[in-house]
Amino acid sequence: MPVRSLCCGRALNLGLVSAPTEITEPVVTAAVDAALAAIESATDSAALKAVRSAHVGEASPLAALNALMRSVPGDQKAAAGKLVGQARARVTQAMNAREAQIVEAEATAQLAAETVDVTAAASTWRAGARHPLTLLQERVSDVFVGMGWEVAEGPELESEWFNFDALNFDEDHPARAMQDTFFIDPPEAHLVLRTHTSPVQMRALLGNEPPVYRISPGRVYRTDELDATHTPVFHQIEGIAVDKGLTMAHLRGTLDHFVKALFGEEAKVRLRPNYFPFTEPSAELDLWHPTFKDGARWIEWGGCGMVNANVLRSAGIDPEVYSGFAFGVGVERALMFRNDVKDMHDMVEGDVRFSQQYGMTV
Repeated sequence: MPVRSLCCGRALNLGLVSAPTEITEPVVTAAVDAALAAIESATDSAALKAVRSAHVGEASPLAALNALMRSVPGDQKAAAGKLVGQARARVTQAMNAREAQIVEAEATAQLAAETVDVTAAASTWRAGARHPLTLLQERVSDVFVGMGWEVAEGPELESEWFNFDALNFDEDHPARAMQDTFFIDPPEAHLVLRTHTSPVQMRALLGNEPPVYRISPGRVYRTDELDATHTPVFHQIEGIAVDKGLTMAHLRGTLDHFVKALFGEEAKVRLRPNYFPFTEPSAELDLWHPTFKDGARWIEWGGCGMVNANVLRSAGIDPEVYSGFAFGVGVERALMFRNDVKDMHDMVEGDVRFSQQYGMTV
């Protein structure tokens, strides 16, 4: 009767017959038929190996028939030997042919599984990430858009009048010296790489009737050497509001909302008197950073104040009717103490791993 064996986790029908006790043509034929059926049913090398052991091995019916040759009378040995020999040869031939088929099929399947399309683009995929400075600028812009402000942009190659004169900078102000500002040749063109985004504020005042509420993020340039805390190209976010009846209280309230949105509900601002040409009175903007890695502390962040009357006049706005406030903060500095970035080099060297650690959210 057929015998089943386990191979590769499934039942394999070996088609075994009972061990023969005599050499007769029906017995030999039955053994050969069982072997051929088992060989045909083998679908892989492991299954064929089990069939080989069962039908050609030492314990197989054909091996048993061969062993019975010792008990065959001498006058019958030739006929019995021919019968058993032809049977063994037929099974061996079928076994070899089936093995060749299986080996070829398995090799073809392996090649198909390992095929590489050399004409296709690389299949490696990495999660996208945007630069954290860009993300932080957009986050800040969203805060002010939520308060009803507009976002404005302006040219980075700026007129000296917009960058300095309209903002009440005297001709001998240190910021107008070549050791602080990138001037563009020829000098008579009076063009500079903007040193702040304040010119965008002036353009907003010139192009719009009050009330004006504008935020102006962007890239600015100064002649600093690149080190851990400075870079000649960096980013600022400045804001200006011009309306009737604006006071320092409105400035303080706006900044309080701003820092809480960016640093948490425990954050707050402190204003220290200072001097800036384009605001009067002016103040240094300090931030109380409640989650600073080295412990909660006050951190100097930027400048602010009420828009100088001369700036309003430069824009054609009557300072007797309108007042305004302005402020400016550095984006790199904000990223450094908000996200514990220690070195400015990390922000400018273009290593994608720096951006990937932030993903799409700062």
